[in-house]
Amino acid sequence: MSQNAIFGPFFGMLALTLAVWLFMFTRRVPFILRLGDVDLSVPGELARLSPASVSNPSDNLKNLFELPVLFYALSLYLFATGQVDGPYVVAGWVFFSFRVCHSVIHCTFNHVNTRFSVYLVAALALWFMALRAALAHFGA
Repeated sequence: MSQNAIFGPFFGMLALTLAVWLFMFTRRVPFILRLGDVDLSVPGELARLSPASVSNPSDNLKNLFELPVLFYALSLYLFATGQVDGPYVVAGWVFFSFRVCHSVIHCTFNHVNTRFSVYLVAALALWFMALRAALAHFGA
């Protein structure tokens, strides 16, 4: 298997982050412009005033800098050490696919139980990758 195969889900995650960032701006900028003279320099004021349709995309963008950061680091580690194989690539695509679902849910109807279910599948795919890499690294 080509070591470059891990970069499919890697760049997919980057594209997802860009898409959520752009979506957040399409929600946030018009909302801010409608606020008028509200002092947004007060910490937490924008969050306090924002409806879910504005705050959820922002919250999701923040979430894309949590577990996905570990995915990026792990993908680069696997590539640099020449360990990319089929199970890692499949797990990477599972991680990416379920993160897309998570973002769509979070940015739209935001049903928490549904969102958590897809989050859990993505997280388990990532932890599978991490545990497998750690076991290989430490020779277990």
